Amino acid sequence: MNYDNEGISPDDATSDAEELFGESEDDLTKLREATSFDAFVVSSDWTSETLLSQIQRNNIEMDPIFQRRDAWDRKKKSRFIESLIVGLPVPQVVLAERKGKKGQFIVLDGKQRLLTLVQFAQGEFRLSGLELRSDLNRCNIDSLPSDERLAFETQTLRTMVVRHWQGDEFLYLVFHRLNTGSVPLSPQELRQALHPGPFVAFANTYTTEDSSFARLFGRRNGPDFRMRDVELLVRHFAFIRFLPDYAGNLKDLLDLTCARLNNSWATESVAVEEQARDCAEAISVVSKTFGKNAFRRHNGEDYERPFNRAVFDIMCFYARHREVRARMQSRPEEVRNAFEQLSTDSRFVASLTSTTKSLEAVEVRLSKWGKALERTIDLELQIPVARGGRIAYSAI
Repeated sequence: MNYDNEGISPDDATSDAEELFGESEDDLTKLREATSFDAFVVSSDWTSETLLSQIQRNNIEMDPIFQRRDAWDRKKKSRFIESLIVGLPVPQVVLAERKGKKGQFIVLDGKQRLLTLVQFAQGEFRLSGLELRSDLNRCNIDSLPSDERLAFETQTLRTMVVRHWQGDEFLYLVFHRLNTGSVPLSPQELRQALHPGPFVAFANTYTTEDSSFARLFGRRNGPDFRMRDVELLVRHFAFIRFLPDYAGNLKDLLDLTCARLNNSWATESVAVEEQARDCAEAISVVSKTFGKNAFRRHNGEDYERPFNRAVFDIMCFYARHREVRARMQSRPEEVRNAFEQLSTDSRFVASLTSTTKSLEAVEVRLSKWGKALERTIDLELQIPVARGGRIAYSAI
């Protein structure tokens, strides 16, 4: 039984699998020389009742915002609860004990299963679509027969707990290895657990309330449960605020972005909120300019279907400025033609198709699109430049 991948359309899964400039194990540079790890894993069987108790006491972190990114439909939740009642095997839950906080855990795998436990225990849904125990259809926790309720509460779930892990990179490695299926989760979920704070909460809430980010991943109703929409907003802030800190490791840059903006939230919140609105406006203008081909790579002849994060980066980097958006809207055909013409440039194409995370690739695509857009809309732009082995912001 696969409890995690339901609800993803084939197109959505394919587009994510083919995205460029995403996070991967390649970013975990500090672990490359490791041949073994000091962390150890404890395996135990926790009952549903025990897990619920740990969640209620906030020992297992279940971010309230995550609960608005519910991936499972009623039938899938019901079948999971049915499996517990009748004793069918279910996938394990993987936790990591927080450093310096004994008995407090981050969820590495199984958050949707834990959320379903909580929702059923709180009476938030009735069972439906059951086949093995069709007699339990329409039952909620309160109307469940006593024997079945006892079975639900005492059924064990294999729970793996990672303790004494060395650093964040180790947890990211575990996370990537647990999510090697056709529809992997975004590392943003783990990032939020490791770097909690007001900026991270804002990014979560903003992309929940503004659906323009989630729609880029084919989500028509509600936020993306894989948190790719949150990651997209975080990476936008990374590029417009901390690009000179980029050394070729995307994970480090996104971690740094979350940490710094969490720390400076008291003085930066108004500016950050305005920049988030500018990003949403940029998405809107680029979408109107390119139509169904927005944020897709052009191969010299036609647009390729998958959403391309590298194209998103360069488009929104410049379109976040109001005057740029206004000029793009006044000459959409010229902007499209400029991008299509640039897509015949071999260096620009290489920056979107190979070694996309290198400093050179990032500088090339930002520089080349910036210059092409500058000529097209007849407006001087602040185009980043390579300087001292990094990428620097330029002043007009």
